Amino acid sequence: MLELQRTIQKPVSISGTGLHTGVSSTLTFKPAKENAGIKFVRTDLGGKPEIPALVDFVVDISRGTTLGIGDAKVHTVEHVLAAVVGLEIDNIIIELDSIEPPVGDGSAMPFVEILQKAGIETQEAPKDYIVIDETVSYTDEVNKVEIVALPLNDFRATVMVDYENPALGSQHTGMFNLQQEFVTEFAPCRTFCFLSEVETLADQGLIKGGSLDNAVVIVDREVNQDHLDSLTTRLGLKSKMTVGDSGFLNDKILKFKNEPVRHKLLDLLGDFALIGAPIKAQILAARPGHAANVEFAKKVRKLYQQKKIVKKYQFAKKEGVVFDINAIHRILPHRYPMLLIDKIVELEFDKKVVAIKNVTFNEQFFQGHFPGEPVMPGVLQIEALAQAGGALLLNSIENPGEKLVFFMSINNVKFRKPVVPGDQLILEVELVQKKSRYFSLTGKAYVDNKLVSQADFMAAVMDRKEEK
Repeated sequence: MLELQRTIQKPVSISGTGLHTGVSSTLTFKPAKENAGIKFVRTDLGGKPEIPALVDFVVDISRGTTLGIGDAKVHTVEHVLAAVVGLEIDNIIIELDSIEPPVGDGSAMPFVEILQKAGIETQEAPKDYIVIDETVSYTDEVNKVEIVALPLNDFRATVMVDYENPALGSQHTGMFNLQQEFVTEFAPCRTFCFLSEVETLADQGLIKGGSLDNAVVIVDREVNQDHLDSLTTRLGLKSKMTVGDSGFLNDKILKFKNEPVRHKLLDLLGDFALIGAPIKAQILAARPGHAANVEFAKKVRKLYQQKKIVKKYQFAKKEGVVFDINAIHRILPHRYPMLLIDKIVELEFDKKVVAIKNVTFNEQFFQGHFPGEPVMPGVLQIEALAQAGGALLLNSIENPGEKLVFFMSINNVKFRKPVVPGDQLILEVELVQKKSRYFSLTGKAYVDNKLVSQADFMAAVMDRKEEK
């Protein structure tokens, strides 16, 4: 796999009609600086709003993947993104003068061809790969969907679909070399759907730009010519629709025997672009779709963000430790005698943290609490929980070194048993809710697997300059 970031050499454009909205649009690819990532820009809207191609900004996955920020949206981005990541382009600006990219022939090939005409430029910065070092999986039992990422120092993908339809049957495909296979074996594969889906989508006012020139339609039920003629009129198609003998409308000839499942892999590539960096893993996907792809991408992106933060603060890798005391010094502003966590042993990004506080007789508070009967003050147990929570919050926002966590309220505080010298406090804090810069957390402290104290917190993250 390539090791340096890439962009394109010059701007290139493509025009056409959007699949679902039917609007005319022009899409322009432009070079971008190192580490800029992939961004969509709506040039037809005031201020030309930018939408990063990240899973955080997915707002709809009903019939494709839609990105949005506020009122600015871009529909059906998956084929554009598949072309970008399939050519291993890391940094690019995608300008669009309408709400949806041109559908072309329903594949990624039109975008691949103009990107190739633009030329690829190698940049100076190294690629920031997401390396999967432990199994990551997503399962949707209702729809029988499963996606798994296995450790591999490369990228490979295997996809299986089974729609229990004679024309489609059970199909599978695999991509084992992105550079050698993407352009010729997967980029040309067109979108497909069932005839019953076409009727439903037409009733919903979608596929206004759909035609038999940009989709393969599979006949999944009995239908007569009168019904097809009526559907042709409803869709505003110029060409007549016929059933034929192949199981595909108008006896459409497939580019590959398993073109439908190859297109599913193409969609998966486009949706995985939303993770934010190229991935090194073996991907196994059974019956994937946009909803499952996006949920899986969310899991991998959280893992990616967590690893970036760990790498930023924890300089030496230690078995069983996420952050040691040196890393905690870099994360939290607290110092002696108020730093009350010694290490963090578990961190689930944006969800949960587990920290350790070793309680020794050398703690200064034991001198007065209480002479002859040393007991850790309950308020300091709560402070230790709060600091663990602070570490979790500061690792859930951008530029944590420039922030401070201020606790606004502490509720439902309970103390179950005394904490004494020699005890080891296990501090577990979970993020319950976040809204803007305000957070709700719940924390529990254990000694020898027994609950000793607990509390619920409300906190706000502010810039350090606001601390006055």
